[in-house]
Amino acid sequence: MVNYREIIRLKCLNHSNSQISTSVRSSRNTINEVCGLAEEKGLLKWPLPDDLSDSDIRNILYPGRISESGRKMPDYAYIHREMAKPGVTLTLMWSEYCEQR
Repeated sequence: MVNYREIIRLKCLNHSNSQISTSVRSSRNTINEVCGLAEEKGLLKWPLPDDLSDSDIRNILYPGRISESGRKMPDYAYIHREMAKPGVTLTLMWSEYCEQR
C-alpha cells in the first residue's frame, strides 16, 4: 500500500521524487501522481491533521477508487485448518476451489 502521509511529508521537506520513491518503495510515477493530486486538493502541506489516515488521504485523492484491488482475500483460517488434515495439499485445495467456480 502506498504511504501517502510519508510521500507528502517528504515532498514538503523538498526531497526529490527519486529520493521519495526510494524511501517509500514506490515508483517515481506514483510519487509524481500523488504529489500532483495532493497539490490540486490542497493537501501538499505539512503537518497534516493527526486524524487524517492514509485511507482518508487515498479517498480524497482518488474519490472514485473503491479499493486497492478487486481481488478477494483468501480465508487463511480455513486454509490453515484444512492443511492440518492428513492428506490435504495446496494442490488438492486449489483443485477443489477451481471446481467450485
